[in-house]
Amino acid sequence: MLFQRKFSYELKRLRQLLDREQSLKERLQHIAHLLSGNVLSSIVGLIGFALTARALGPAGYGILALCFSYTRAIERLVSFQSWQPLIKYGAQVQERDDQGANELRSLLKFGLLLDISAALAGWLIAVVLVLTFAPWLGISEDMSGLVILYCSVLPFQLSGTPTAVLRLYGKFMGLAYGQVATSLIRVSLCAIGALAGGGLFEFALIWMAAQIIGASVLVALAVVELRRQEMLAGLVTAPVRGITALFPGLWRFSISTNLSLTIRTSANEFDTLLVGYLADPTSAGFYHIAKRVGRIAQQAGVQVQAVLYPELARAWAARATVTFHRAVAQMQGLLLGFGLLLIGGLYLLIDPVLKWAVGPAFLAAGPLVVVQSIAVTMTLCGAVIRSALLAMGREDQVLHSVLISTAAFHATALTLIPAIGAMGANVAHIVMASLWLSTMMVSYRRTPTP
Repeated sequence: MLFQRKFSYELKRLRQLLDREQSLKERLQHIAHLLSGNVLSSIVGLIGFALTARALGPAGYGILALCFSYTRAIERLVSFQSWQPLIKYGAQVQERDDQGANELRSLLKFGLLLDISAALAGWLIAVVLVLTFAPWLGISEDMSGLVILYCSVLPFQLSGTPTAVLRLYGKFMGLAYGQVATSLIRVSLCAIGALAGGGLFEFALIWMAAQIIGASVLVALAVVELRRQEMLAGLVTAPVRGITALFPGLWRFSISTNLSLTIRTSANEFDTLLVGYLADPTSAGFYHIAKRVGRIAQQAGVQVQAVLYPELARAWAARATVTFHRAVAQMQGLLLGFGLLLIGGLYLLIDPVLKWAVGPAFLAAGPLVVVQSIAVTMTLCGAVIRSALLAMGREDQVLHSVLISTAAFHATALTLIPAIGAMGANVAHIVMASLWLSTMMVSYRRTPTP
């Protein structure tokens, strides 16, 4: 009885807090949509990965993981992530009159041209690198043909501008449940492949098809929203000449954020290739499973950033510093609590989950998952501070922190992977995340109000 009264009292306090903090309530609702869609997508996606792993075994799955990781790394390396400048500058013109709408069309066209150029350049670079430096990338001669084929997904990766459109107009449900639809298609194709006795080549085609469909769904959702907002007409013919005069600092912001992402990509995406090169494909497969589990949890940070970044950009432009800093503190505390629960839960449950999902042959991935979750927790907290610094226009400080932390990652990984295998990469991620978070926190606290 006492517990029931206490619970009712705390629930009432929470409701009162949410009533006072209307912006927090709306923010949490948007995040809840994104997280629920992402959790569903991830669970369905894990079924697809489990079907693939059981069908191919550790060695075959490791080869497919290397193909996936290579193309994803090249995409992250070359992509301009145009959604970041589009949201920062788009948030400033959304509430303007017709002239503001025309400026937004020019900005979106600029982002789309960046996306198309980066996608085509990524495909060309990926193929040339395989043909020229395959052994240095941990890609054997037998694997190179499959990797080149898998590179065909890259020209379809045009997610930057569609993501910016959906986030600017608050269409978080579309973002969330579009992923679920894509994951359902992926697992259906994987089930067909498993029942048909498909091998490595067939599953590579299945994974490629799922990625292309996912990118196409995102573009379709953005087109529908642009038409609903009466922004689609005139978008193709919108002028981009003189775009930097309309949006001062646009190129500097775009290049700086892209350079930061490119540098982090060498750690976050090439790490699986590094494990495969310094250890073996089987170890890379175990490590890839650990990363997939960690990435599910890391999506909490991605979704918080998706909701928080446009809000912070508007608050900083309006000089609403109290609202700005309160939003940062609230979200960072929320993600820290989530991360601590994640570490404890994985420590207790990861072995039975792996045994049930992919079989006892993959139990060696268990310790990797637990250690990876520590790095994920620090990365979650860092994602909030990164959004704050970008909204403040301190992309130079984000780049500085990325340089320091990524250099530490490579030094640690190159030292530890030959000695302790894939676990060395997990430890290197902890080193990188701790330096990334701490250096950005220093910059955040030193930044003066606008």
